[in-house]
Amino acid sequence: MTRILLVDDQALIRAGFQTILMSEPGFEVVGQAKDGAEGVRLAAELQPDVICMDVQMPVMDGLEATREIVAGPSHAAVLMLTTFDREDFLFEALSAGASGFLLKTAEPEHLIDAVHALARGDALLSPEVTRRVIERFAAPTAPAAPTASAPDLTQLTDRERETLLLLARGRSNGEIAAQLFVGEATVKTHVSNVLMKLGIRDRIHAVIWAYEHGLIAPGD
Repeated sequence: MTRILLVDDQALIRAGFQTILMSEPGFEVVGQAKDGAEGVRLAAELQPDVICMDVQMPVMDGLEATREIVAGPSHAAVLMLTTFDREDFLFEALSAGASGFLLKTAEPEHLIDAVHALARGDALLSPEVTRRVIERFAAPTAPAAPTASAPDLTQLTDRERETLLLLARGRSNGEIAAQLFVGEATVKTHVSNVLMKLGIRDRIHAVIWAYEHGLIAPGD
């Protein structure tokens, strides 16, 4: 079962999300919180797999709540939900440690797909959005050349390093498989190994890690 926590200050929104999610076999909504502070407490108490988190809430907003959850004992993946299609929310959510970003205007099946994706350990961002993230997080002060001697990178095999480079260029699993002449299942294994060895939550944060550590430079 995929255990889900809903965090939103509007009771009707939480009820609607619960109805949608509980209609999917294998999903269980284990708790609801009306603000970010309660969400942090329930995340530690209930240990959900996925948290559907509103951005703007009283007491503590979703961004601060996500920071505290990611820094705490919970291993949940956070899906940020908002009615506002604003880039600043997207980037702040990712910086806080969220693994996905979805508008509340999305179709119900998109919410179900999003929870499935995060439960698998994937990040809910298209290659196009990944490119926007790359442009934002590729700081001009980052080193232009890879720091190949860094202890973290020495843990990666050649194939895993190639996979990370392609991830950092916004490639999907299918595109990586085609370029490396391997199956998508093999790519998923490489991605999982990269995340585990580098201690990164998901693939979008692997992209950010690659740019911040100079493994790839803007424009590469």
